[in-house]
Amino acid sequence: MTLLRSWQGAFALLLCLLALVRLPLLGPDTSSPFGTGTTAFILLLIALGALASFLRIGRPSRASVLFVTAHLAAWLLIGGISGNEGDARLSYFLLIAASWLLGWRCIAELAEMRPSSRLAMTALRLLIPAIFGTWVLLLWEAITRGAGVPFILLPPPSAIWDRIAGSVPILAADVRQTIFKAVLFGYVVGCAAGFAIAILADRISFLRRGLLPIGNLMSALPIIGVAPIMVMWFGFDWQSKAAVVIVMTFFPMLVNTVAGLSASGSMERDLMRSYASGYWQTLLKLRLPAAMPFIFNALKINSTLALIGAIVAEFFGTPIVGMGFRISTEIGRMNVDMVWAEIAVAAVIGSVFYGVVALAERATTFWHPSNRGG
Repeated sequence: MTLLRSWQGAFALLLCLLALVRLPLLGPDTSSPFGTGTTAFILLLIALGALASFLRIGRPSRASVLFVTAHLAAWLLIGGISGNEGDARLSYFLLIAASWLLGWRCIAELAEMRPSSRLAMTALRLLIPAIFGTWVLLLWEAITRGAGVPFILLPPPSAIWDRIAGSVPILAADVRQTIFKAVLFGYVVGCAAGFAIAILADRISFLRRGLLPIGNLMSALPIIGVAPIMVMWFGFDWQSKAAVVIVMTFFPMLVNTVAGLSASGSMERDLMRSYASGYWQTLLKLRLPAAMPFIFNALKINSTLALIGAIVAEFFGTPIVGMGFRISTEIGRMNVDMVWAEIAVAAVIGSVFYGVVALAERATTFWHPSNRGG
């Protein structure tokens, strides 16, 4: 049973033995940084982590050993390939795969832990995705450098980071143009307008019946069809990108809010009527609270749609600044690392934006079963 649960450790040990048979790690024509001592230390680390996954010790101790051995081995392997890109042999990739299996086992051990402290549980919820994301970057780095993937096809994360660190003023100007002007303005206006029209449509039945089919139709409109029209209408500055964001965020908010206002049960509405509550009292005290999960669902969807819409709209005309402008121009110059730097910054900002909305939802709808664990 222990062997089945720790199969990652068994496979890591097997890969370690196969790598030992297929040494050296790099080709014969390279000045290999992997001396006998370094290679033996990496093999020992992986073997120690693999054996630790079978030991009957506390889960925190086992996870700690796996964490240290997996990441230290991967760090040594990736550090040694620098300057010898494309010269890695099969044994190198076998050890990378073995380290990854130990990292996988570490995440599995952490996922099964149930700490009693709320602070420890929060830290664990942050640690698990952080380790998972770290391994995505480690594998990306190891494969692109070890296999000698052409830089123009896929640069390694270290090169992307170097570009980000060396282009902070350019990236900051692009973020200010795209995010703090087009995205935020369009997001606020689009969501607020969608919410207001949803309340009006809820009040007027014929408006509700007419708007919802149009909303479903507008949700299917392609961005690349809307963006050039908005640029023609509102010019090349950030206002046209904000208009695209408004169009993209308006209808998801409208449809979700209308659906949420119908989520309250008939018994609750009858009870409010028995208390002689009017429309606005019922709306504020019953129907809007019941609609909050739907409204926040629209806000979370729009947090990503707004960013996508603004960046795509900048492909169709913009001043010489902006994330979409930078991506379109730098890919034409074959500066792929700069394109990936813009993508990475956009991904981080989008994740933070989504996280802020999710935290606001958690604070607002703490009574909902999805936030109470029930």
